[in-house]
Amino acid sequence: MKALAARRHHRMAPVVLLLLALLTTGGIYAALAPSTAKAETVSTADIETGKKLFQANCATCHGPNAEGTDGVPSLVGVGAASVDFQVSTGRMPMQTNGPQALAKPPQFNEEQTAALAGYVASLGAGPAIPTDEQVDASLGDPSNGMALFRTNCAMCHNAVGAGGALSEGKFAPALWETSERNIYQAMQTGPQSMPVFNDANITPDEKRDIVSFLVEQREGSAGGNALGALGPVSEGLWAFVIGLGLLIGAAVWIGAKSS
Repeated sequence: MKALAARRHHRMAPVVLLLLALLTTGGIYAALAPSTAKAETVSTADIETGKKLFQANCATCHGPNAEGTDGVPSLVGVGAASVDFQVSTGRMPMQTNGPQALAKPPQFNEEQTAALAGYVASLGAGPAIPTDEQVDASLGDPSNGMALFRTNCAMCHNAVGAGGALSEGKFAPALWETSERNIYQAMQTGPQSMPVFNDANITPDEKRDIVSFLVEQREGSAGGNALGALGPVSEGLWAFVIGLGLLIGAAVWIGAKSS
């Protein structure tokens, strides 16, 4: 017993205990923490097709092996979701240089986009393309989505997804015509100036709730004219102009009657 007690009070005991605690914590986190890094299951033929498309259309900027070039990021590890978002919205390949890539009609069809995404996914694990269930707005909770969106997204995209200006010529686009899949992928991958919201920040169910809230904004205003859906600033200005105008008109009318 004395020998055990002596070892327990050895000067290296705290170091050993600290290392054991770190290993235990790391093991538990690795086992339980959510992760969006998934390898896509794509056939070899599709990967080869995607590689040929990449070398013909993307390698000039991103490098022959997607390793990136000066001022152009590497695509190794960005995942299929990032490629699908950028290509399906027409942002890539870029048409002209500018502060940010602009959405335009896509250059590739769905099969070609899937092949490109599969090729890039084969270079390194990254966020996978969301499933139909994950982006089904009818399965989400728009009330919770509203709270999440206004906490995490409204400062750039406006309270109802109408978009807004950023610095240095950049902007947060309006989301009224963006597909549910692309909205979800934007949260996964953080395109342009947008931060990444991985599953530890916003869970997959919460992402679907945000999609559900944004889809509801496309159904029109239950209260009549939405005033551009720009939120309380435009509504307050409208009330101020009309209300103050009526008050001034009433004052002039009363003054004229009194005289």
